[in-house]
Amino acid sequence: MENIYGYLMKYTNLVTGWQYRFFVLNNDAGLLEYFVNEQSRHLKPRGTLQLAGAVISPSDEDSHTFTVNAASGEQYKLRATDAKERQHWVSRLQICTQHHTEAIGKNNPPLKSRSFSLASQGSCNSPGVQRRPSQNAISFFNVGHHRSSSGKRVPILQPDHLVDVREMMSQAEGQQRDLIRSIECLPVSGHLTSLDQDLLMLKATSMATMNCLNDCFHILQLQHASQQKGSLPAGTTISWLEPKISLSNHFKNGAAQSFSAEINNKPASVREEQPISEPGQLTREAEEINPDEELEDISDDKEDDLGAVEEQRSIILHLLSQLKLGMDLTRVVLPTFILEKRSLLEMYADFMSHPDLFLAITNGSSAEERMIRFVEYYLTSFHEGRKGAIAKKPYNPIIGETFHCSWRMPKSEVVTDAGSNLPAPSSSEQGTLAKDLEGQAELDYYTVKFVAEQVSHHPPVSGFYAECVERKMCVNAHVWTKSKFLGMSIGVTMVGEGLLSLLEHGEEYTFSLPCAYARSILTVPWVELGGKVNINCAKTGYSASINFHTKPFYGGKLHRVTGEVKQNATNTVVCRVQGEWNSVLEFTYSSGDTKCVDLTKLAVTRKRVRPLEKQGPFESRRLWQHVTESLRDGDIDKATEHKRALEERQRNEERLRAETETPWCTKYFLKEGDGWVYHKPLWKTVSTVQTQQMDNN
Repeated sequence: MENIYGYLMKYTNLVTGWQYRFFVLNNDAGLLEYFVNEQSRHLKPRGTLQLAGAVISPSDEDSHTFTVNAASGEQYKLRATDAKERQHWVSRLQICTQHHTEAIGKNNPPLKSRSFSLASQGSCNSPGVQRRPSQNAISFFNVGHHRSSSGKRVPILQPDHLVDVREMMSQAEGQQRDLIRSIECLPVSGHLTSLDQDLLMLKATSMATMNCLNDCFHILQLQHASQQKGSLPAGTTISWLEPKISLSNHFKNGAAQSFSAEINNKPASVREEQPISEPGQLTREAEEINPDEELEDISDDKEDDLGAVEEQRSIILHLLSQLKLGMDLTRVVLPTFILEKRSLLEMYADFMSHPDLFLAITNGSSAEERMIRFVEYYLTSFHEGRKGAIAKKPYNPIIGETFHCSWRMPKSEVVTDAGSNLPAPSSSEQGTLAKDLEGQAELDYYTVKFVAEQVSHHPPVSGFYAECVERKMCVNAHVWTKSKFLGMSIGVTMVGEGLLSLLEHGEEYTFSLPCAYARSILTVPWVELGGKVNINCAKTGYSASINFHTKPFYGGKLHRVTGEVKQNATNTVVCRVQGEWNSVLEFTYSSGDTKCVDLTKLAVTRKRVRPLEKQGPFESRRLWQHVTESLRDGDIDKATEHKRALEERQRNEERLRAETETPWCTKYFLKEGDGWVYHKPLWKTVSTVQTQQMDNN
């Protein structure tokens, strides 16, 4: 094949970013070379990659980008001018890679002395691996056949084949463990170290290979059983196996020590600042937070992009070597450098950063308008809640952690409806709610109060609640965050349900949350949302269906969202929406009118929080203050130590509760069925008011 050449953009690092370079694909030598420009092509290449054994991957970021991952561990992140040019380069690179990889296999056949070589014939000493001389590598995987009742020939794996495969895999697993042990026994400094990039890549790929082989063998066993019995047993599922190697025993090398589940050498300052609390030492009684004690939040913890992660590559590779596809990451300790400077509970509060849109929902003059306003608020909440598309992760709340805040929203800035005929609260209602509204009658703003609590550790479940007493509206939700490893990305499913109550109208709106994905975790990480969510109001018969679209493999836009609002009885669409959840949304109404909302220009109302000195020891900002301060200072090691101390304290307290058989008691939320409900929801207060009215009459 002839060589190809041309200009591509190459990602260098966070500082210099993308740069044009002249690339040459040398098919004969199996090399990808690049030069500063075409004129310097006769000089020595600036960089060269061996393509034998490489992996060529189109990126899911956009339709122009792709990566070349060499067997050595070196990686080029490249960008073509358009999708067509990318496909041309990817195709030619893959053909060249396949050709030279196969050539190496032909020129270097497996050694016959290797007991785990499938091509060996009778060379293994193990009785379980002895085979007939006529049985070669091809016949080893031959399948027999038997006739089914219908007369068709059905392939069936021979049992001795599976036994042989299991024996070989056991030997390979032993050799892989010896390899890992040998690498980890190397010194951390010197000519060849345990942190050598090539050795870390070898650890990662060997572990991934063995995990994949184990999964495939498991599927073959189930397939064999089903063919023997005619079908799989009831209730049988084919799923990924759990990892056989303890994660905590493998996070040992150098910078990867931060992943260890045990703390052996904590600084005295970290040990002393978080003492283990005795049972009953801290009260679990609900505390009423006075909004007047809260001050406008002046912290400006803008999150910087992670950029390229070359400097953390050894940590990421070491972590990936322990993971497998579909693995639950709930109990996996992730590196500190990917953390946001806020707790997950505060992230849920940031979804309320547009209280004017939230309060405007109940002002809608009709059920249709109120549903549309709720959809508008719902879609505008993710941009600030997720801090755009930055691929960072909030702190995992510890059990019993809480977060409180409020917003003050000028009444003049809340959209009303000129034709609204909402009934004014009666005098008796006003009297009964006087305690909640004391001092606010003359004020020109509404107050929205928010509280969140981590109600469970395993599984990790958070409850949050927000209310505006004056507008008689509140929202209650519980979320179980389930994270899974998906290869080169991480998926987080938000399991749970929210309930918005508009008490003036007697309406309840149920809603769910989309999934989140951290993509390209080995290059430039970024976040996208995906999945279908539904919003329903049983009383009015209106519903909304919203789709968060993940980017397709070829073409397509990032962060796209579409949706529609329907009247269920007539199946009539009354509003459609399209756009990007972190950019511009366009709403089209049944009247033909349209409205565009630029989320980047949408005003954000700062939340109000109590100063740290007035917060309780389990409130998020006080609890994580030392981790946050260290991250602000850029001291990752110190942040890791403080984070580790909190996690160790949580483990010790959990162990103590188990030993004393002391159940955990939540502070603000009560379990009802499969969900969690705030202990004093507004609908109970209003219901009490109405009951008292009826009794007085």
